[in-house]
Amino acid sequence: MPANVAPTYVIRRPLLSEKSTWAMNEQKRYAFIVDVRASKDEIKAAVEQLYKVNVVSINTQVKKHAARRLRYGVTTPADTKKAIVRLQEGQTIELF
Repeated sequence: MPANVAPTYVIRRPLLSEKSTWAMNEQKRYAFIVDVRASKDEIKAAVEQLYKVNVVSINTQVKKHAARRLRYGVTTPADTKKAIVRLQEGQTIELF
């Protein structure tokens, strides 16, 4: 991705599930769905700029979807990338 991309293009949406909500409350880790082409440095800069917090570490996962057979042929959904962001001690993000 180009270096001067807006943070809202890098971070698509927060990931809210039972596991990510537990991690938010207990471990100060926040999960986001991000652009597949985004690097860890771009994700860190986007989170710090959007939420005004300090990021300690980032873990990323790319989920490659399996092909599905449908009536009209075979389709493959787009890949998705998940970023789990750990914040500095004492900082939080208000998602709700």
